[in-house]
Formats: sequence, C-alpha cells, structure tokens
Amino acid sequence: MREILTQNAPQPAGHYSQAIVHGNLVFVSGQLPVDPRTGEKRIDSIKEQTDQVLQNLAAILQAAGSGVNRILKTTVYVSDISLWDRVNAVYARFFGGHRPARAVVPTKDLHFGFQVEIEAIAAVSKR
Repeated sequence: MREILTQNAPQPAGHYSQAIVHGNLVFVSGQLPVDPRTGEKRIDSIKEQTDQVLQNLAAILQAAGSGVNRILKTTVYVSDISLWDRVNAVYARFFGGHRPARAVVPTKDLHFGFQVEIEAIAAVSKR
C-alpha cells in the first residue's frame, strides 16, 4: 500500500489519507469543497462547491498516477436531493464522455455545512 499526499488538494484534517494506492487501484477519500491553496471552505453555490470537490479529486488522482478518465466508481453525498440536478450538471460536464459507475447518497448534513462530498475508486498504472 502507498499513501498519497499532495499539496494540490486539501490536507487531511483527521486520521485518514487523501488516498491509498493498493495494487492497481487508488481509493480517494471523500473530498469536500475546500480550496487547497487558501484552506478556504467554499460554501458558495452548489455548482461552485461541486466544481471545487471535483478539482480536489482530480489533483489527488494525478498525484497517485491516475486521472479522471480512469475513475471506476464514485460515491456522491448530497445534503439535499433537490440539489441533485445542479450537482449532476457540473459532474457531467467535468467527466464528459467518461461515465464511471456511481452511487448518489442523500444525507441530511455534511461536515461544516457543505452540500456535496465525493469519493472515488480509480485505476492506476503499476510503478
């Protein structure tokens, strides 16, 4: 196993890793809309929150030797299912023609009052 830590994504605030590579897979922890350069918690619109989460996810994947187009599955946590159309629009634009398997989990509250969190599993090249 190999732990991933990049300055291009929010630093873990608890007892977890940004991601773990095991074999040909990388398991990315749930990402929140935090700007990694400033540490600012992005509580803007759901579209801006979703975009920041996906940018954080992409940075971690890059550090792991993977990429967005190698994501196999995501789990999307959303604080209110009525936000789903807006989250999905940003998600679809981000992924383009790539369509990983996905689960959407409506949840009442997310940490710090955020509205979206996304975790992922992706393929990596063996080093």
